[in-house]
Amino acid sequence: MTRLATCACGQLRVTCHSEPATVALCHCLDCQKRTGSTYGIAAFFGRADVEPQGEARQYTRPGDSGSSVLFHFCPNCGSSVYWEPARMPHLIAVAVGAFADPDFPAPSVAVYKQRRHGWVADI
Repeated sequence: MTRLATCACGQLRVTCHSEPATVALCHCLDCQKRTGSTYGIAAFFGRADVEPQGEARQYTRPGDSGSSVLFHFCPNCGSSVYWEPARMPHLIAVAVGAFADPDFPAPSVAVYKQRRHGWVADI
């Protein structure tokens, strides 16, 4: 299966040539800030199965694990589309919302539940 994720303006695109290895819902404060929501949802794909197209700007921040995370976002619309967690160099994470697909697989795991907003349902 091939899946396409794009930024809001369509300039930055990521083609994924497989199903995700896992889909994770993250309640960490950094994901809350990145998305402007109460959590972020990432689909993790094998690096060889991810094909970025378009111009991206990058931002690196330390992750809670102590390893860095390299974010790729569109310089036009600012959407963060995919990122590379240094602690998992064989995987690339893609923002599930960037697929704009209501049938995308649901998260199978949630992390940083201690930072979950009380009104958000637990998975």
